[in-house]
Amino acid sequence: MTGDLDVLVVGGTGVDHIVRVPLLPLPVRDSLTVPPIQSVVGHTGAGVALGCAALGLRTALVDVIGDDMEGRLVRDRFASAGVELATATHPSGTRRAVNLVTPDGSRMSLYDPRPPVDLAGDRTLWGALVDRSRHVHVTIMGWATPALTDAVSAGRTTSTDLHDWDGENPHHRPFALGADLVFLSAAALGHTAAEVAAGILRDGRAEAVVVTDGARGSAVYRRDESPLRVPAVSLPGRPVVDTNGAGDAYAAAYLFSWLAGASHADAARAGAVAGAWACGSPGTHTGLVDEPTLRGLIG
Repeated sequence: MTGDLDVLVVGGTGVDHIVRVPLLPLPVRDSLTVPPIQSVVGHTGAGVALGCAALGLRTALVDVIGDDMEGRLVRDRFASAGVELATATHPSGTRRAVNLVTPDGSRMSLYDPRPPVDLAGDRTLWGALVDRSRHVHVTIMGWATPALTDAVSAGRTTSTDLHDWDGENPHHRPFALGADLVFLSAAALGHTAAEVAAGILRDGRAEAVVVTDGARGSAVYRRDESPLRVPAVSLPGRPVVDTNGAGDAYAAAYLFSWLAGASHADAARAGAVAGAWACGSPGTHTGLVDEPTLRGLIG
C-alpha cells in the first residue's frame, strides 16, 4: 500500500546562477557588464518536486549533493517549500549551472554535473520513500537508474524526463524504456520526434510519451492513437521573461492532473498553462503556479 506521499522525485537538484545577457551567442570581449546575477535552486528534479508541492501534492525528493554552500541553499529551499528531502553527500559538491538568459527569455545553460557519471546508486536512499509514495519520478542521473526499477517492482506508477535526448545516446535508454510516462524535448529531434516517440512506445512500458517543443506547443503520443497536439499558451499580463524551468513546471502540472484521474489531453493542457506561468518569472523555479491559479487559467 502507498503511504503519505503523492510524488517522490529521485535526483536532479542544484543551483542556477542566472546571468542576463543582451543576446546569444555573446560577442568575444574582455568583459561585459550585466544586471545583478541571481542565484536560485534549480535543475530538473527540483523543478518537478517544487512544482508538485506548489500544486498541493505531498512531495519528497532524494538526491546526492555536496556539503557546501549550494547544498545548504538546496536544503533551505526545500524546507521552506515543505518538501521532504533525503540526501547523501559527495565530496565533489552540489550540481550547479550558469544560465545565460536573453531579454526574450531564451537561454543557454552551462551545466556542471559534479558527482561522477559512474556514481553507484544506494537503494537505502530511496527505498523507504518509494514504499510511502503513489508515484515516482526519476531524473536521468545515472545512479538513479535502479530507483526506476525498484519503483516499477513496487507497483508504483513512474515517470521520467529525457530532456533534449537525440534518440541515440545510450545513457537515456533505460529511462526511456522503463517509465510509464516519458517527457521528452524536441530540441535535438527535429522531424524525428514522432519516430523516437513511437520507438519508446514500441520497445518500452510507457503508456504515453509527451514531446514538448517550446512556443510550438507539445504533443502526446500513445499506442494506436493519433498524436494529440496541444498549443503553447500565452498568458495575458504575464509576458515571457525567462524560460528556465518551463519544462519542469509543465511536467509537474501534467503529473498533478494525471494522478487526479484526468485524461492525457487535459493533463497536457494543464502542463502548457503551468509552463507558460513559469516563463513569466525571472529565475529558475521562482514563480510556480498553485492549484487555484491553474484551475482558474484552465477554465
